Amino acid sequence: MLKKRIISCLDIKDGRTVKGVNFIDIRDAGDPVELAKRYMQEGADELVFLDITATTEKRKTLVELVKKLAKEINIPFTVGGGINSVEDAKLVIEAGADKVSINSSAVKRPALITEIAAQFGNQCVVVAIDTKFDNNQWMVYVNGGKTPTQFKTIEWVKEAEKLGAGELLLTSMNNDGTKNGFALDITKEVSTSVNIPVIASGGAGEKAHFKDVFLQTKASAALAASIFHFNEITISKLKSYLKTENISVR
Repeated sequence: MLKKRIISCLDIKDGRTVKGVNFIDIRDAGDPVELAKRYMQEGADELVFLDITATTEKRKTLVELVKKLAKEINIPFTVGGGINSVEDAKLVIEAGADKVSINSSAVKRPALITEIAAQFGNQCVVVAIDTKFDNNQWMVYVNGGKTPTQFKTIEWVKEAEKLGAGELLLTSMNNDGTKNGFALDITKEVSTSVNIPVIASGGAGEKAHFKDVFLQTKASAALAASIFHFNEITISKLKSYLKTENISVR
Protein backbone atom coordinates (compact mmCIF):
# COMPACT_ATOMS: atom_id res chain seq x y z
CA MET A 1 0.00 0.00 0.00
CA LEU A 2 1.28 3.46 -0.86
CA LYS A 3 2.17 5.56 2.13
CA LYS A 4 -0.39 8.24 3.02
CA ARG A 5 0.53 11.91 2.84
CA ILE A 6 -0.23 14.72 5.28
CA ILE A 7 -0.63 18.07 3.55
CA SER A 8 -0.94 21.50 5.10
CA CYS A 9 -2.96 24.11 3.23
CA LEU A 10 -2.23 27.82 3.29
CA ASP A 11 -5.12 29.97 2.09
CA ILE A 12 -3.66 33.34 1.11
CA LYS A 13 -5.42 36.68 1.05
CA ASP A 14 -3.51 39.96 0.63
CA GLY A 15 -0.22 38.15 1.27
CA ARG A 16 -1.33 36.66 4.61
CA THR A 17 -2.46 33.17 5.57
CA VAL A 18 -6.15 33.17 6.49
CA LYS A 19 -8.76 30.61 7.54
CA GLY A 20 -12.54 30.55 7.45
CA VAL A 21 -15.45 28.27 8.34
CA ASN A 22 -17.68 26.94 5.53
CA PHE A 23 -15.77 29.31 3.21
CA ILE A 24 -16.80 32.45 5.18
CA ASP A 25 -15.77 34.23 8.44
CA ILE A 26 -12.15 34.61 7.33
CA ARG A 27 -9.53 35.37 10.02
CA ASP A 28 -5.77 35.93 9.93
CA ALA A 29 -3.52 32.95 10.62
CA GLY A 30 -0.02 34.34 10.08
CA ASP A 31 2.83 34.80 7.64
CA PRO A 32 2.74 32.15 4.87
CA VAL A 33 6.52 31.80 4.53
CA GLU A 34 7.03 31.33 8.29
CA LEU A 35 4.18 28.82 8.47
CA ALA A 36 5.50 26.93 5.45
CA LYS A 37 8.94 26.61 7.08
CA ARG A 38 7.36 25.39 10.30
CA TYR A 39 5.31 22.72 8.52
CA MET A 40 8.36 21.53 6.62
CA GLN A 41 10.26 21.15 9.91
CA GLU A 42 7.30 19.33 11.50
CA GLY A 43 7.27 16.76 8.71
CA ALA A 44 4.55 17.86 6.28
CA ASP A 45 4.80 15.87 3.07
CA GLU A 46 3.50 18.67 0.87
CA LEU A 47 1.99 22.13 1.04
CA VAL A 48 -0.89 23.61 -0.90
CA PHE A 49 -0.88 27.36 -1.36
CA LEU A 50 -4.21 28.86 -2.53
CA ASP A 51 -4.68 32.52 -3.34
CA ILE A 52 -8.35 32.43 -2.34
CA THR A 53 -9.38 35.73 -3.86
CA ALA A 54 -7.41 35.54 -7.09
CA THR A 55 -10.28 34.06 -9.10
CA THR A 56 -12.96 36.43 -7.89
CA GLU A 57 -10.74 39.49 -8.14
CA LYS A 58 -9.44 38.40 -11.57
CA ARG A 59 -5.93 38.76 -10.23
CA LYS A 60 -2.95 36.58 -11.00
CA THR A 61 -1.48 34.42 -8.28
CA LEU A 62 1.16 36.06 -6.12
CA VAL A 63 4.19 34.88 -8.08
CA GLU A 64 6.61 36.78 -5.85
CA LEU A 65 5.36 34.92 -2.79
CA VAL A 66 5.80 31.63 -4.67
CA LYS A 67 9.44 32.55 -5.33
CA LYS A 68 9.98 33.28 -1.62
CA LEU A 69 8.40 29.97 -0.63
CA ALA A 70 10.53 28.05 -3.13
CA LYS A 71 13.69 29.51 -1.58
CA GLU A 72 12.68 28.57 1.96
CA ILE A 73 11.22 25.08 1.65
CA ASN A 74 12.37 21.81 0.12
CA ILE A 75 9.12 19.81 0.06
CA PRO A 76 6.73 19.74 -2.92
CA PHE A 77 4.12 22.46 -3.04
CA THR A 78 1.08 23.19 -5.14
CA VAL A 79 -0.14 26.67 -6.05
CA GLY A 80 -3.67 27.64 -7.06
CA GLY A 81 -5.86 30.68 -7.49
CA GLY A 82 -6.36 32.67 -10.66
CA ILE A 83 -4.66 30.17 -12.98
CA ASN A 84 -6.65 30.53 -16.20
CA SER A 85 -4.14 29.60 -18.89
CA VAL A 86 -1.00 27.60 -19.66
CA GLU A 87 0.90 30.88 -19.37
CA ASP A 88 -0.40 31.42 -15.80
CA ALA A 89 0.66 27.87 -14.91
CA LYS A 90 4.09 28.44 -16.48
CA LEU A 91 4.71 31.55 -14.34
CA VAL A 92 3.93 29.66 -11.15
CA ILE A 93 5.93 26.55 -12.05
CA GLU A 94 8.91 28.67 -13.15
CA ALA A 95 8.67 30.53 -9.82
CA GLY A 96 9.20 27.21 -8.04
CA ALA A 97 5.85 25.45 -7.60
CA ASP A 98 5.82 21.68 -8.23
CA LYS A 99 2.16 21.54 -9.24
CA VAL A 100 -0.68 23.90 -10.07
CA SER A 101 -4.21 23.65 -8.77
CA ILE A 102 -7.08 24.69 -11.01
CA ASN A 103 -10.70 24.86 -9.94
CA SER A 104 -13.14 27.42 -11.37
CA SER A 105 -11.08 27.82 -14.54
CA ALA A 106 -11.21 24.06 -15.20
CA VAL A 107 -14.99 23.93 -14.77
CA LYS A 108 -15.46 26.92 -17.07
CA ARG A 109 -13.06 25.57 -19.70
CA PRO A 110 -12.26 21.88 -19.17
CA ALA A 111 -9.71 21.88 -22.03
CA LEU A 112 -7.38 23.82 -19.71
CA ILE A 113 -6.70 20.57 -17.81
CA THR A 114 -5.48 18.90 -21.02
CA GLU A 115 -3.46 21.94 -22.10
CA ILE A 116 -1.51 22.20 -18.82
CA ALA A 117 -1.00 18.41 -18.68
CA ALA A 118 0.35 18.43 -22.25
CA GLN A 119 2.84 21.19 -21.40
CA PHE A 120 4.05 20.07 -17.95
CA GLY A 121 2.82 16.48 -17.47
CA ASN A 122 -0.25 15.11 -15.69
CA GLN A 123 1.63 14.99 -12.38
CA CYS A 124 1.68 18.82 -12.35
CA VAL A 125 -2.10 19.21 -12.65
CA VAL A 126 -4.21 19.15 -9.50
CA VAL A 127 -7.91 19.68 -10.15
CA ALA A 128 -9.46 21.14 -7.01
CA ILE A 129 -13.16 20.52 -6.46
CA ASP A 130 -15.30 22.43 -3.97
CA THR A 131 -18.32 20.24 -3.38
CA LYS A 132 -21.51 20.83 -1.43
CA PHE A 133 -24.32 18.48 -0.47
CA ASP A 134 -27.33 20.12 -2.08
CA ASN A 135 -30.82 18.66 -2.58
CA ASN A 136 -29.62 15.16 -1.69
CA GLN A 137 -26.61 15.17 -3.99
CA TRP A 138 -23.02 16.38 -4.03
CA MET A 139 -22.61 19.26 -6.50
CA VAL A 140 -19.60 21.26 -7.71
CA TYR A 141 -19.27 24.94 -6.77
CA VAL A 142 -16.91 27.56 -8.23
CA ASN A 143 -15.63 31.09 -7.50
CA GLY A 144 -14.42 30.27 -3.99
CA GLY A 145 -17.56 28.27 -3.26
CA LYS A 146 -19.89 31.16 -4.07
CA THR A 147 -21.41 29.89 -7.32
CA PRO A 148 -23.26 26.60 -7.86
CA THR A 149 -22.75 24.71 -11.14
CA GLN A 150 -24.76 22.04 -12.94
CA PHE A 151 -21.97 19.48 -12.41
CA LYS A 152 -22.57 16.49 -10.16
CA THR A 153 -19.33 15.88 -8.29
CA ILE A 154 -18.88 12.25 -9.36
CA GLU A 155 -19.42 13.08 -13.02
CA TRP A 156 -16.94 15.95 -12.87
CA VAL A 157 -14.14 14.00 -11.16
CA LYS A 158 -14.34 11.26 -13.80
CA GLU A 159 -14.23 13.88 -16.55
CA ALA A 160 -11.26 15.67 -14.92
CA GLU A 161 -9.31 12.40 -14.81
CA LYS A 162 -10.12 11.69 -18.45
CA LEU A 163 -8.93 15.17 -19.47
CA GLY A 164 -5.52 14.70 -17.83
CA ALA A 165 -5.71 15.61 -14.13
CA GLY A 166 -2.94 13.93 -12.17
CA GLU A 167 -4.54 14.43 -8.77
CA LEU A 168 -7.80 15.67 -7.23
CA LEU A 169 -8.16 17.96 -4.23
CA LEU A 170 -11.65 17.33 -2.89
CA THR A 171 -12.99 19.86 -0.37
CA SER A 172 -16.37 19.39 1.28
CA MET A 173 -17.83 22.85 1.80
CA ASN A 174 -20.27 21.41 4.35
CA ASN A 175 -17.37 20.19 6.49
CA ASP A 176 -14.83 22.97 5.85
CA GLY A 177 -13.57 24.55 9.08
CA THR A 178 -16.14 22.72 11.23
CA LYS A 179 -13.59 20.32 12.79
CA ASN A 180 -16.26 17.60 12.77
CA GLY A 181 -14.32 15.30 10.46
CA PHE A 182 -13.90 14.78 6.73
CA ALA A 183 -16.89 14.04 4.47
CA LEU A 184 -16.27 10.30 4.35
CA ASP A 185 -19.18 9.43 2.03
CA ILE A 186 -18.24 11.65 -0.92
CA THR A 187 -14.49 11.08 -0.34
CA LYS A 188 -15.06 7.34 -0.50
CA GLU A 189 -17.21 7.65 -3.62
CA VAL A 190 -14.72 9.89 -5.43
CA SER A 191 -11.63 7.90 -4.44
CA THR A 192 -13.17 4.66 -5.73
CA SER A 193 -14.42 6.30 -8.96
CA VAL A 194 -11.01 7.42 -10.23
CA ASN A 195 -7.53 5.91 -10.58
CA ILE A 196 -5.59 9.04 -9.62
CA PRO A 197 -4.68 10.20 -6.08
CA VAL A 198 -7.39 12.01 -4.11
CA ILE A 199 -6.58 14.52 -1.37
CA ALA A 200 -9.33 14.74 1.27
CA SER A 201 -9.97 18.26 2.52
CA GLY A 202 -12.43 20.01 4.80
CA GLY A 203 -13.34 19.19 8.38
CA ALA A 204 -10.22 17.89 10.15
CA GLY A 205 -10.46 18.62 13.87
CA GLU A 206 -8.64 15.80 15.64
CA LYS A 207 -6.15 13.04 14.95
CA ALA A 208 -8.85 10.36 14.71
CA HIS A 209 -10.40 12.16 11.72
CA PHE A 210 -7.25 11.40 9.70
CA LYS A 211 -7.37 7.77 10.77
CA ASP A 212 -11.04 7.56 9.69
CA VAL A 213 -10.45 9.07 6.25
CA PHE A 214 -7.50 6.76 5.56
CA LEU A 215 -9.22 3.60 6.81
CA GLN A 216 -12.69 4.26 5.40
CA THR A 217 -11.82 5.76 1.99
CA LYS A 218 -9.12 5.34 -0.63
CA ALA A 219 -7.85 8.92 -0.19
CA SER A 220 -4.08 8.97 -0.62
CA ALA A 221 -3.60 12.20 1.32
CA ALA A 222 -5.42 14.33 3.87
CA LEU A 223 -5.17 18.09 4.06
CA ALA A 224 -5.82 20.46 6.93
CA ALA A 225 -5.29 24.12 7.71
CA SER A 226 -6.52 25.69 10.94
CA ILE A 227 -5.62 22.81 13.27
CA PHE A 228 -2.02 23.17 12.09
CA HIS A 229 -2.01 26.99 11.89
CA PHE A 230 -3.22 27.40 15.46
CA ASN A 231 -1.08 24.57 16.89
CA GLU A 232 -4.05 22.41 17.88
CA ILE A 233 -2.27 19.39 16.40
CA THR A 234 1.32 19.22 15.22
CA ILE A 235 2.10 17.27 12.07
CA SER A 236 4.81 15.26 13.84
CA LYS A 237 2.41 14.13 16.59
CA LEU A 238 -0.27 13.35 14.03
CA LYS A 239 2.12 11.13 12.07
CA SER A 240 3.24 9.33 15.26
CA TYR A 241 -0.40 8.68 16.12
CA LEU A 242 -1.20 7.32 12.64
CA LYS A 243 1.76 4.96 12.85
CA THR A 244 0.44 3.59 16.16
CA GLU A 245 -2.86 2.98 14.35
CA ASN A 246 -0.95 0.92 11.73
CA ILE A 247 -1.46 3.52 9.01
CA SER A 248 1.61 3.82 6.83
CA VAL A 249 2.58 7.48 6.42
CA ARG A 250 5.57 9.03 4.69
